Amino acid sequence: MPLSKRETRRIALERMIILFEEAREMLHKDSQLAQRYTELARELGMHFKVRIPREYRRLICRHCKSFILPGVNSRVRLQRTREPHIVTTCLNCGGHMRLPLRRKSK
Repeated sequence: MPLSKRETRRIALERMIILFEEAREMLHKDSQLAQRYTELARELGMHFKVRIPREYRRLICRHCKSFILPGVNSRVRLQRTREPHIVTTCLNCGGHMRLPLRRKSK
């Protein structure tokens, strides 16, 4: 009995989360394997049309698509000038990713 589209997407999302957690653990031991896990998770998401959750999306460099972990192969800085934002610098390619900080509305 074939699975419904909703079930296949749910399973794909679960597998993506598992792959990102494995990549996080393997980054210190084998960075190439962590990169491969990230590529597999991205391919799963594209194939089954599932968005990568926000907390894991921020662990992928937007420029070179490599797995980055703050303090290991990326640098995170808080900028207060103009509009406050967080700047994450990938130490593999040197690309900058900016994440705006918005004030909570009352």
